[in-house]
Amino acid sequence: MDSPNFIVRLCVSVAAMLVLVSVSWGQEATADWQVELRRYAEAHNWAAAMRIVDREIAQAPHDMDVKAWRARILTWSGQLAEGEKEYRAIVAEAPNDPDCWMGLASVYSREGQMQDALRAASRAVELDPKRADLRVARGRLLRAAGERSEANLEFQKALSLDPTNAEARVGVQSFRGEPKHELRFGANTDLFNFADANYDDGVSLTSRWTPSWRTSVAGNFYRVFGNDAGKFVASATGSLPGRGALTVGGAAARDNSVIPKSEAFFDYDYGWKLDKNGLVRGVEVVYAQHWYWYTTARIISLNGTTIVYLPREWTWSLGLTEGRTHFSGTGAEWRPSGTTRLGFPIARWGSRHIGGNLSFATGTEDFAQVDQIGRFSSHTYGGGLRLQLTSRQDMTGFAAYQKRTQDRTDTSFGFTYGIHF
Repeated sequence: MDSPNFIVRLCVSVAAMLVLVSVSWGQEATADWQVELRRYAEAHNWAAAMRIVDREIAQAPHDMDVKAWRARILTWSGQLAEGEKEYRAIVAEAPNDPDCWMGLASVYSREGQMQDALRAASRAVELDPKRADLRVARGRLLRAAGERSEANLEFQKALSLDPTNAEARVGVQSFRGEPKHELRFGANTDLFNFADANYDDGVSLTSRWTPSWRTSVAGNFYRVFGNDAGKFVASATGSLPGRGALTVGGAAARDNSVIPKSEAFFDYDYGWKLDKNGLVRGVEVVYAQHWYWYTTARIISLNGTTIVYLPREWTWSLGLTEGRTHFSGTGAEWRPSGTTRLGFPIARWGSRHIGGNLSFATGTEDFAQVDQIGRFSSHTYGGGLRLQLTSRQDMTGFAAYQKRTQDRTDTSFGFTYGIHF
C-alpha cells in the first residue's frame, strides 16, 4: 500500500464530505428561515417576520433574495412607502429581475399609481415574456385600470403559455358573457297627511358599450294629486382611467303641470384610491348641476357629494345642494339642503349578500315633483336594503319619513328589481 497516496485520497474524501455537509446544512438553514418566515406572514405576525428578515440581512447584506423578502413583508404589512423604497433600490441594483419589477408593480397598484404599476409590470414581462404568472399579474393590473381588451389579451397569452394555469383560465372566462346591460323596474309610493297619495312607476335600461362609454334611457309614469304624467330620460357617460367620468343628459315630459316639462343635467365624478389597509380606503367626489323647467317655475340645483370608502365595505357620504327657484311673476330665491348616508354590509351567503343604508336629509331635497318645490323646509329620515340574489339579479327597497313645516308629512317607500344580461 502506498501510504502517502492513501493519506492524500483520505484527506480529499474528508474535505469533499465536509463541503457536502456544509452545503446541505446551508440549504437546510435557508429553507428553515424561509419556512418560518412564511408561517409568520400567513399569521400576519409582521413584527416576527421582519425580525427574521433583518437577521438574515445582517448575515448576508448583499443577498438580493433576502432583500426581496424584506420588500414583500413591508408591502404585505401595509408599509407601502417603505416597500416601494426597498423595491426601487433592488431594481436599481438588479434591473433584470422580473420578480422584483412585478413586486414594485404591486406596491404601485396598492398606492393607486396605476400607470406606474403598469409600466413596472410591462418591464417584468419584457424581461421574461414566456412566464405565464407574470402575464397573469399584468392582466390583473390592466383589468383594474379599466383596460379590459388588453387584460383579456394578456390572460389569453398566459393561458397559451401554460394551459394548466387556473387563474389565467378564470381571467379569460371573466370576459366571456359578462353582462353589458341592466334592465331595472321600480315602483315608489308617497303617502301624505294633507293630500291623496302619489305613485311613480318606472323602467330603465343602462348599457355599457365599452369600458369607457355607457348610456341610460328610462321611462317614468306618475300619478300626482290625481293627475297622470310621464317623462322620458336619456343620458350618456364617458370615462377615462385616472380622469374621472362625465355624464350628460336630459328629459322631456307630458307634464300635466305636476312634473317638469323638460330637464337637463350633467355630473362629473372623480375618485382616489388610498391605503388599502387604512381607515379611509378611498374618496369619491361628485359635482352635479340639474335644470328643471316647470310650467310655472324654473329651478337650477347645484350639488356636491363626497363619498368615503371605509373598511369592511362600509361607506359614508355627505351631500350639499343649493337650489334656485324662480316662479313666474316673483323673484328668484336660493335655498340650501343637505343629506348624509351611511352604507354597510349585513350578511353574505356565498354569492348572495345583503347590505343596508341609513340616511338623513334637511331642506328641499327633490325638485322632480311639484309637491317638492316652494317655500317649506323639512327633515327626512330614511333607510334602505339591497339584496344580491344572483350575479345577474338584485332587488333594492327603501322607506323614508319626511316632516315638513305646517305639520305636513310624507311617508314614502318603494322597490326596484334589476336584471343584468
